[in-house]
Amino acid sequence: MSDNKFGCRRDFDTGSGKASYYSLEALEQKLGGNISRLPFSIRILLEQALRNYDDFQVLEEHVHTLANWDGSVSDKEIPHKPTRVILQDFTGVPAVVDLASLRSAMAEMGGDPEVINPRVPVDLVIDHSVQVDHFGGTDSLDRNMQIEFERNQERYEFLKWGQNAFRQFRAFPPGVGIVHQVNLEYVANVVQLVKGVAFPDTLVGTDSHTTMINGLGVMGWGVGGIEAESVMLGQPIYMLMPQVVGFKLTGQLPAGATATDLVLRVVEMLRKKGVVEKFVEFYGPGLSNLKLADRATIANMGPEYGATMGFFPVDDEALNYLHQTGRSTEVVQRVEAYCKAQGLFRTNSTPDPIFSDTLELDLSTVEPALAGPKRPQDRVNLTTMQSTWQETLRNPIKQGGFELGETALLTQSAIQGLDGQTLTHGDVAIAAITSCTNTSNPSVMIAAGLLAKKANLLGLRSKPWVKTSLGPGSRVVTAYLEKADLQQHLDAMGFNTVGYGCTTCIGNSGPLPDNIVKAINDGDLVVTSVLSGNRNFEGRISPNVKANYLASPPLVVAYALAGTVNIDLQNDPLGKDKDGNDIFLKDIWPSNEEIGAMESKISSDMYSNEYGKMDTVTPMWNEIEAKTGQVYAWSEASSYIQNPPFFQEMGTSV
Repeated sequence: MSDNKFGCRRDFDTGSGKASYYSLEALEQKLGGNISRLPFSIRILLEQALRNYDDFQVLEEHVHTLANWDGSVSDKEIPHKPTRVILQDFTGVPAVVDLASLRSAMAEMGGDPEVINPRVPVDLVIDHSVQVDHFGGTDSLDRNMQIEFERNQERYEFLKWGQNAFRQFRAFPPGVGIVHQVNLEYVANVVQLVKGVAFPDTLVGTDSHTTMINGLGVMGWGVGGIEAESVMLGQPIYMLMPQVVGFKLTGQLPAGATATDLVLRVVEMLRKKGVVEKFVEFYGPGLSNLKLADRATIANMGPEYGATMGFFPVDDEALNYLHQTGRSTEVVQRVEAYCKAQGLFRTNSTPDPIFSDTLELDLSTVEPALAGPKRPQDRVNLTTMQSTWQETLRNPIKQGGFELGETALLTQSAIQGLDGQTLTHGDVAIAAITSCTNTSNPSVMIAAGLLAKKANLLGLRSKPWVKTSLGPGSRVVTAYLEKADLQQHLDAMGFNTVGYGCTTCIGNSGPLPDNIVKAINDGDLVVTSVLSGNRNFEGRISPNVKANYLASPPLVVAYALAGTVNIDLQNDPLGKDKDGNDIFLKDIWPSNEEIGAMESKISSDMYSNEYGKMDTVTPMWNEIEAKTGQVYAWSEASSYIQNPPFFQEMGTSV
């Protein structure tokens, strides 16, 4: 990182000392052009090319290509060298296996295996393994984790070995949270400082929703395993110069609308626009009316709207979030000082960047909505949900429907063990508050808790055929729900915590009760799930559930109370109170003021405390006796982890 031929290395005060950076302003003065009006995302790509210029992997022409970005379709390829890698336990394990195999090959050739290490920091969060085998009880979490460890003992032993053997590799145990929420709340520092040089935090991950970190002003997206491994070993990934679609936001969300409703609208709009293989960058005065967690929800669903990423630049709200989540004052000061010196800090007076194309949304027009039943871009306003559902049952399959005839529409099946209860089309079989998409957002989680509290105090309950679950993306969620005295009310509705992982969102919803499965099969019913996740493709959530709707956490609770999507929640009662009076959704929907009052109780200490004890929250992880040694002891008896053949019997000559 020494100064190169561009002569753009400068010093700045981080707030806790002096550091250097590679100045885009100096580059603009040297090359001319309009670098200061480039999209923020392109400026970050330009900075990494300028900083990594070595006339080998990163050439002078790459710097010029990025500096002269004009938004047009380009066939020019550029190298990108992310500063770290993040993994989850399904797609990440093969990458760690390959590193272990390289060590074995090095040892076989008589070399030092300990030289094989990631060249950049690598974090692996174990979140994809827990399933909802048990639900609705105070012991659901413990029972599910016990089963998780029984199923995954060998994998966990291997990962624990890797954590002990490799430098710059850290494994977060099961039960800590979901990879993207942990990245957002704890791992990401927005601006890194290495050997006295500051630069933007960038990453790739082996999960498509790595884009969630874009909400914090950190460039990152999901890649395949081979690309992730190349970055781990210090190599660049290559990409065509991207186009950048600017998404202008104005106004502010109306009362009753949530970040979930907003992201479903964004997905719908961008799917129609067409942004595959493009960056999306959000700008405009509306950004100042969105909390960081709202932005993260929008960024999370980048894969659903088809973009490589959905980027939000750093601004005062990003700094506030870093403070709120327990980052050190030193880190926050460094982020502010660097981004302002580098021209990467957004304010309300920042000129609009030059984009390849643009579209615009007035936030005040966003309405409560769901999306489904088979695709995340098929948004349905809550006001039309019942009528749309009835049309969907009748519509041809090629139009996204289920093509039921009038006789089939009347089918009902008795539920064994529930005297007098029947199941029919549209009944909710699964209601899951799940996924980092929404559990990372305190506003919607508190809204769900408040709705559950009001329902509980009125004597309402979830319908007995609904499999309810709560899978928070971090233990911080539990901390603030318990402090606000809301978790007990969610428990009363059946939304007990079942695991700190992806759970239902990735299809780990676990089996439905046998009597429910029998009723579904007997009537060939189109039952539904309502979940606060990000994907709802047919068959993804459960093999027994054909229709799946994405919704905000409070709506998930509401539909659990209703027990069906074949209801007009605006005008039909959810149930009756203890005195027999009809209770409507409007009676229990929390106000923005109520949500804000509860949200104000969340402190940075909650984040510091929960992440500070992450090594102790899962005793079963600590009890694992991992293999020792710098070379992994492969077992021929293993049906899961084997030494891949690529590096075996490898010679020292090319």
